[in-house]
Amino acid sequence: MLTADPADPYGMYRTGDPFGGGRPPSGAHAGRTAAGVTTAPAELDPCGREEHPDCGIRDVLDRIGDEWAVLVVVELAGGPRRFRELQRAVEGISQRMLTLTVRRLERDGLVLRAVYPTVPARVDYRLTDTGAGLTHLVKALPDWSLAHRGAIAEARRAYDRTHPDHDIR
Repeated sequence: MLTADPADPYGMYRTGDPFGGGRPPSGAHAGRTAAGVTTAPAELDPCGREEHPDCGIRDVLDRIGDEWAVLVVVELAGGPRRFRELQRAVEGISQRMLTLTVRRLERDGLVLRAVYPTVPARVDYRLTDTGAGLTHLVKALPDWSLAHRGAIAEARRAYDRTHPDHDIR
């Protein structure tokens, strides 16, 4: 049985939590798992409030919230690539979608398009310093996913057992 804690109005540290809840550890390892993954929530100000109308999250998600932008950034993290190299590396992306993606990333200052005066013209794409800084955040996503894969799978199994008629996948 889960019990409410008046000092925890959002239920972050419920006791009796079947997924290992309870109060987080204190001291040097507070908010970290044995794998060094931070478990305590980050201090985030909600977007859209009068005192905080634009937190920037929407801008980030507009740009890197689609799979193509993230995959292009991941590919360019390895160094400059020509258009066809990018297209071959990012499986399933069409020429039109790749064109739009690199243009958007270029417009946002994340990608630099370099044109070389050769015949035929040679063009390559590379991350700017701003784009290179983004790679650390992009890398954190799969790291988080791998670190929490087991807990997510168990949560899904538990949900499926208690909601046998759902159609969520």
